Order: sequence, then structure tokens, then C-alpha cells
Amino acid sequence: MFRRIRSNRDPRDTLYSELKKEFSVYADKGSRFSQELAAKYPRLLFCLMTALLLTSALLAILLHPKMVSQEKPKAMPQSEMLNNGFDNILAAGAALKTTIHLRRQVDSITAKQVLNKSDSITLVRDLDSLQHIRLTLPH
Repeated sequence: MFRRIRSNRDPRDTLYSELKKEFSVYADKGSRFSQELAAKYPRLLFCLMTALLLTSALLAILLHPKMVSQEKPKAMPQSEMLNNGFDNILAAGAALKTTIHLRRQVDSITAKQVLNKSDSITLVRDLDSLQHIRLTLPH
């Protein structure tokens, strides 16, 4: 089923060595050109390097978003935090009570063998209400 593939490739040949063989001519030309350019125009290269550094520093300062101290949100008093938590508990309890009532109604409608038009409308309305309750409650 599986046969061993034999290769006559030299194991010392790697991807890097093959790429080096192929492109070393161009790399050497580029290296020689850059060395000649640096020897011929050192002052120009120094000025260009300095200008690029200054431009980079200027852009970093100008384009950086301003560090604006954001106003701290006002701390809610402890009693207000407790009231909000208690209100959330009461809302969740009311939603649970409504959910239980709607589920019982849906179960009783779906238990029927034949549904009439009003049953269908009630079922759709109850399922929409259940979906709305599920989406409005925090998780």
C-alpha cells in the first residue's frame, strides 16, 4: 500500500543553499553597489538618515493621540447600588413568573391534537413574548 520513495538528492542540499546558489550573484551586486554609494556620498546618506529620524520623531509627536485625562465616572452611593441590584432581582423575578405562565400556556396549546386560528395566534404571540424576555434579561 505505502511504498518508500527513494530520492537521489544530496542530503546536504537545503533550501537555503539552493537559494543562495541562485540569488548570490544579485545579492553581491547589490552589496557592492551600496558600498560604492556609501563611499561616494557619505554626507548625503548621513543627512538623509538624520532627516528620516527627525521626520519619524515629528510624526510620532503630531499623530499620537493626545493624552487627555478622562473624567472618572462618579461613584454611586452604596444605597443606590443596592437599590439597583434589588430592582434587577425584582425584574428577574417578574420575568421568571411571566416565563413560567407563558410556558404553561404554550405547553397546553401544543398538547392539543388540532389547533384552531386563535390557538395559533396565541402560540405565536406567547413564543414571541418568551423570546423577548430571553433577550432582555441580562446573563
